This record gives sequence, C-alpha cells and structure tokens, in this order.
Amino acid sequence: MTDDTAPIIVELVPLAAPIPTPSAPLAEMVYRPDSWTPQDVRTLRQLFNDDTPLPEISETLGRGLHGVRDKICTLGLRRHSTRPWGELEDHELIQTYGQEPAATIAARLGRSCGAVYTRAAFLGLSEEAAPAWTPWEDAQLRAGFAADIPTAQVALIIGRPHAGVYSRAGKLGIKHASTPKGWTNAEIERAIELVQAGHTYTQIGTILGTEGFATRTKSSLQALMQRTGQGKGWGRVWMPEEDELLIKAYRDNASLTPLRNLLGRSVFSIRWRAEYLNLRGTHARSKGFRLGPDWSEADEAWLRRDYGKIPTPELARQMGRTRAAIFTRANILGLIHEGRQRWTPDHLAALRIAHERGISLADLAAALGRETGALHKYAGKQGLVFGRRPRWPEPPTLADILNLPDDTKGKGEG
Repeated sequence: MTDDTAPIIVELVPLAAPIPTPSAPLAEMVYRPDSWTPQDVRTLRQLFNDDTPLPEISETLGRGLHGVRDKICTLGLRRHSTRPWGELEDHELIQTYGQEPAATIAARLGRSCGAVYTRAAFLGLSEEAAPAWTPWEDAQLRAGFAADIPTAQVALIIGRPHAGVYSRAGKLGIKHASTPKGWTNAEIERAIELVQAGHTYTQIGTILGTEGFATRTKSSLQALMQRTGQGKGWGRVWMPEEDELLIKAYRDNASLTPLRNLLGRSVFSIRWRAEYLNLRGTHARSKGFRLGPDWSEADEAWLRRDYGKIPTPELARQMGRTRAAIFTRANILGLIHEGRQRWTPDHLAALRIAHERGISLADLAAALGRETGALHKYAGKQGLVFGRRPRWPEPPTLADILNLPDDTKGKGEG
C-alpha cells in the first residue's frame, strides 16, 4: 500500500526567470532600393509554401529569378516538389503516411523521398521535433545528476524521455554521480589478472565491485582490453619479453615486419600494444613495418629518371633497396619498364615482316634475342597477333628475316 501523503517532487532546484537587460539602440541602416522588406519576405514565404512556380513568384515580387532563388536559399526554404501535388496524391499520402515506408510511397507516386517528407510536413502529417531545452530543464538535469538521483526519476520530473535526458547530458558534458571514474593502474592490473585467469567479462565486473573497485560493465571491460592489447580477440597475452623486443624495435627505428614474424602477431596487435606502451609516434619512419626507408620525393624522381634505363639490380644497389621494392614503387607510380634491349628500327621491321610472312613467334624471339612472352606482349600492343605457326627447320637470323623478298609466301596461319 502506498502512502498518499508522501510529497511529490516537481522541482529539484529553483531557477528564477532571466531579467531582460536593456540593449543599445539599433544603428540606422543605409537604404538600398533592392533590399528585401519584411512584406516582401512574408509574400515570398506565402507563395513558396503554396507551391507557386518560381517564375510567378518573381513576377509577383517584381524581382529577378536568380534573386528570388538566392533569397529562398538564404531563408532555408525547401520546395515541396518540382511539380504541383494533386488532390489524389495528397489523399494517398494522408492515408498511407506513417503506415508504409516513405520509400514505398515515393516509388508509388513517382516522387523522391525528400518530396514526400516535405509534403507530409506541409500537410501536418509529420511529428513535430522535440521542443528546445529550457534553462529550467537544464538546471534540473544538472542538479539531479549531481545528487545521484536515478535517471528515470530525473526524466519524470523534467517530462522528457529517458533517451532525451541521456542525449542532453552528453551535449552538456554532464556525468551522473554513479558513473565510475577513470581506470586506475591498480584496477587495470587486477582486470588483466582476472582475464588471464579465464574469467568472463561479466564475472570480472562483479569481482571488481566486491574488491572495492567500481562495478564495471561488459562493454567497458572489452574496450579496456582492446586498448591494452590484452583482449581475447588478440590471441595470447603479451609477455614482458615481447614488450622489451617491441620497445627495442621502436628505440632502434628498426622495421617491425621481422618482429611481427618473430612474435607471430598481427599488425593491429602490435599497434595496439605500442599505443598502450606510449610508443605511438616515436618511430622514425612513418610506416614502421616497411623493410626499407620511406620513399622521398627525391627518391621517386631518381626512380623516374633511371627506371628501365639501367638494369634493375644495379638501380636497386645504387638506391640501397631490394628489387621487389623497386618494382613495387614503379608500379605505384605507373612507370613502364622499357626493357634492357631497346627496340631498334631493324627489330621493328623484323617484327612486321615476321607477322606478314608467317614466321613463328618462337623463331622471331630467337632471332631478336628476346623472351617469347615479352615479344608476344609487345606485338599485341602493336596490333599484331601471331597465331599458331610451324617452326622453321633452321631458325632464321635477323638478317634472314630482313632479307626476305617481297614475294615470299607466308607459312602457316597469318
């Protein structure tokens, strides 16, 4: 049985109404013949809300079309539709809005979702937005959170939904008195010990509460374990020896790729652990997992100048990088290797003659001293397709191909 004589709390803290302060007189504005008067603005709003076409609004106001459009944009007005709404469409919208998805209604009417939303607001079908928070409500919210009053009771006193109270508290930067403070070192160490012992996050939160710490939720413990690199999703727990190797790699500015392979950990696990050890940003290289040094603008200019002009192994030795690094960076920059052997006029002529005279691609590659695959790729770029052709008994030389008479018949498929 409840006590009807118990007082009903309707206010947590009194707040006097603000006293209006006198303001200085407004300065006189310079008259402009093309300025918008309040009557012009009211007329514009009325015509715009009535879905009057913009040319008619421009003619009614005696202003240019672009000036009307600019004023509409400045006022933040939205056109209901590019074409007028009919009575049947309005009736359909009134009957179905709120019962069916707006996308379904828009597809049936042949309009956009934005047009449906705007027309629904014009017809009074949309729910109004929540009213702005008053200073009195903010004062009750601050007092209730500071006095450790349950959030549901604070919401009942203010007359706002529970979610709205939490949202407003977040915007004001207010935390409830029962909200746990930040994690202490002792609390973090104890939580890690319990994780290593095999307890679940729910059990750990309860154990921390019984040991004098704040009772933590499962989500907060998961976030803590992720920040420290101790979470179950990261595999095994980090050992002190692994921490020493990671610290040494950052101190020596060494590549983290061999360390990752040595420890058998992922890139993300190493990054999280480095952040926990306050090592983030101390590595000399912006990308610590690269074996070689970072590419500078001067290195890229060097690569553009010499790539394809000197042998790649020699270029890699001069730049102090691996061949794989040279190839990878060249592909990123879109560089094309011209090959060690340039195409001379004789080679180009031999390619054309071989295609016309039915010489096989293998015989041509042997005559030119090139690889068959590279030759096939280059011929394809030139629009020359070599089909299946028989090999010559004696492979021709470059001179033999160039000396073929014009009346030589092709052999095999052309």
